[in-house]
Parts: sequence; structure tokens; C-alpha cells
Amino acid sequence: MDARLLYVMDPMCSWCWGFAPVVEALAAQAEERGVPMQLVLGGLRRDQVAIDAASRVRYLGYWQAVNAGTGQLFNFDEGLPLGMRYDTEPACRAVVTVRDLDSQSAWPMARRIQQAFYQQGADVTLPATLVQLAEEVGIPRIEFAEAFDSEAAHRATAADFTWVQDLGIAGFPTLLAEKSGRLALLTNGYQPLDALSPLLTRWLEHAVDG
Repeated sequence: MDARLLYVMDPMCSWCWGFAPVVEALAAQAEERGVPMQLVLGGLRRDQVAIDAASRVRYLGYWQAVNAGTGQLFNFDEGLPLGMRYDTEPACRAVVTVRDLDSQSAWPMARRIQQAFYQQGADVTLPATLVQLAEEVGIPRIEFAEAFDSEAAHRATAADFTWVQDLGIAGFPTLLAEKSGRLALLTNGYQPLDALSPLLTRWLEHAVDG
């Protein structure tokens, strides 16, 4: 079957963290009908300025809004360590690397990065942190480290970013459904499961049974 879900996300996007339980349920719903989900990495930020006290307060305000809107838990005390550069490319590249090494581990890797960043206060821009997280989802350290640093991984990550930009996707999370190369937008931005599950049901009925 040439149908799939495309989840456009960034593991350091707080609304994507809020959306994580929803997209997991939707992916399971689609998988029951034989439709897989693939991650596409969006590239949220490329900030090279270290986080200071003022910017940390601003970012934590975003986290508080996501917590209020979705119920997802955040570590407000330890999150966003001072001095961290909010560059999401390394985390995105880590997911792309795992996706290419073992496609079934791409979502577990994205979720593990989210958990480390939002709940454990880890700096997931650091290669050493990402190597450890990859190992935790079953990717050997040396294999991941070599692939993560490769030119191929940089190109593949840039290709994801370009695809997202060319499609005009400006915000995450975005969930698309694809059938025979035709894309349908299920959501651009957070929506609860009870709003999206019926939409996905109708699309699956058309895509799988139509």
C-alpha cells in the first residue's frame, strides 16, 4: 500500500512534546490499517546565542503555555540550562541518523530526546548526549556516532528541512496523510485526539478501502 502518515516535527519544539501522546495514538490507529508513520524533521531554530536568564524566562513561558494547553509535564526547574544554544539541528540530525540506520527506532529516538530535554533538563544539542540517547533506544554508540557526523547525515537533514520549507509548512507539529503522492493536511498545530481521530478515520476509510 502506498499510503502513509508524515509527521513533520522537531524534537525541541515544545508543542510537539505536547502533541506526542496524540500522535502516538494516531500512529497506532493508522498502523491497525497497515498505514505506517514516517517522521520528517522540520528544523525549528538555529540560534547560536547562548541562553541567558532573560531568554530562559521567555522560553519557559512557552513551556508553561504548552503545559496548560496539553497537560504534558515539564521540568521547569532544570530545563533550558543557561549557556545552551537553542540550535535544534543536532537533535533533528540525530533522529534522521537513527531513521536511516533503523527506521523503526526513529520515533523512539525522537521521544527519548523530548523526554531528556523537557523532563530531565538535558542539553540535547550536545553530541555526547545524543550518542547516549541513541544507545538507550538500541543503536550502538560507535555506529550512531560515525553516521551522525557523516556528510550524508548533514545532507539528509538539510533535505528534510528543505522539503518542509518548500511545502510552506511554517509551524509544528504538522501531520500529513499521503496516498499515491497526494497529501492531505490533518493538522498544522496542536489539536486534541478527539478532534483528529475522526479525521484520520475518514481518510483511512478512503485511502485503504476506497
